[in-house]
Amino acid sequence: MRLYLKFVAMHLQSQMQYKISFFLLALGQFLVSFTALLGVSFMFTRFNAVDGFRFPEVLLCLATVLMAFSLAELFGRGFDHFPRIIRSGELDRMLVRPRPLVPQVLASLIEFSRLGRLVQAILVFCYAIPASGIHWTWDKALTLCLMVLCGSIVFFSLFVIYAAFSFFTIEGLEFMNVFTDGGREFGRYPYSIYGREVLRFFTYVIPLALFQYYPLLYLLGRRTSILYMLMPLLALPFAIPAYAFWRYGLSKYNSTGS
Repeated sequence: MRLYLKFVAMHLQSQMQYKISFFLLALGQFLVSFTALLGVSFMFTRFNAVDGFRFPEVLLCLATVLMAFSLAELFGRGFDHFPRIIRSGELDRMLVRPRPLVPQVLASLIEFSRLGRLVQAILVFCYAIPASGIHWTWDKALTLCLMVLCGSIVFFSLFVIYAAFSFFTIEGLEFMNVFTDGGREFGRYPYSIYGREVLRFFTYVIPLALFQYYPLLYLLGRRTSILYMLMPLLALPFAIPAYAFWRYGLSKYNSTGS
């Protein structure tokens, strides 16, 4: 852990050598994700509610998914760029080092410019939390924290799966973006608005709804069962098959000869 923190400090120091470039990149990330917020706000100029959810309630969905994705992308960017690590031959050097592979991949790329999205998620929370009309108690505050934390682990697991496919294909598979970037875009709204089949898919296959839709119902008082509060924890086992697939791909890896 100490070594990883040293790598984090090194990445931050190197990126801050060009402060204007860093802040422009962070601003670009902020503005790109800001378009999603504009799309939601424009839609609510015509409609008062979507599937029974009001504007501040939808913003809770948007902020939760955006913050979870931003945290996963900030610290798991190395897995997103893993195909490049394989093609360049860097993976061969990582494998002969006396350190576990996963921390090396994590430390290979940390883009602090992604903080632009994180800042926007915080700002949206600052508006949505008081505007939602939710009576905030300790259990609902805990639920919101679980939504963000468990969501970031789910997105991180998707990055791991994307990297694991690279052991077999060398190049990254673009269809995984449907679940990473696509999951972030779909998460602007409660997953129930996309229909029952989509909700089932994001519940039992890719558990995005477990940390977004079901605990949201608990926050809004539409469900009172504590099970809905703990739904984000049910998404955590998704990390087990993701890591197992990573280990399987690693066991089948052959050097690219780069």
